[in-house]
Amino acid sequence: MNDTTLLLQKCFSCCNDGTIAVWDLHNQQLVQQLAGHSDGASCIDISPDGLKLWTGSLDTTVRCWDLREGRQIQQHDFNSQIFSLGYSPSGDWLAVGMESSNVEVLHVSGPEKYQLHLHESCVLSLKFAHSGKWFTTTGKDNLINTCVTPHGAPIVQLSESSSVLSCDISADDSFIVTGSGDKKATVYEVVF
Repeated sequence: MNDTTLLLQKCFSCCNDGTIAVWDLHNQQLVQQLAGHSDGASCIDISPDGLKLWTGSLDTTVRCWDLREGRQIQQHDFNSQIFSLGYSPSGDWLAVGMESSNVEVLHVSGPEKYQLHLHESCVLSLKFAHSGKWFTTTGKDNLINTCVTPHGAPIVQLSESSSVLSCDISADDSFIVTGSGDKKATVYEVVF
């Protein structure tokens, strides 16, 4: 069995004690805990190759874990609690959404970094398009922002009637779906 097949049988969950729980879906058992965050783990993303796990926390850090070895391999420190993050399918960029309303996009193996002020309140979700060419953020301020990777040039900004709690992007990058605090999901067609 290869690494990707093993990953498909696992589920990762963020815990309020800062650990990341790794579950075996087939056996329905906890198989590992990744410890490192000192406050609640709040968000998670898996690298496209399935070998790395990125986690964000209320302790203001983002950590990268080697899933084969179960150990931390990178840490990035910020000045605000981390509410959302996304790892680019290209493997070059990590975008981090913060309680402070900022989004930071950083090159994972170099010094290049962009700080973006896209929201007036905390950034609740963040997702890269499968092409890696753009990303979408949502916030407590009711806004949805779609920007060019990595520098954040605006493509479109939309507003909903309540906080936008979550977002996802279809596999072909044709649709963005959001979930809002007013208990509705909205599907947007991507036409740019």
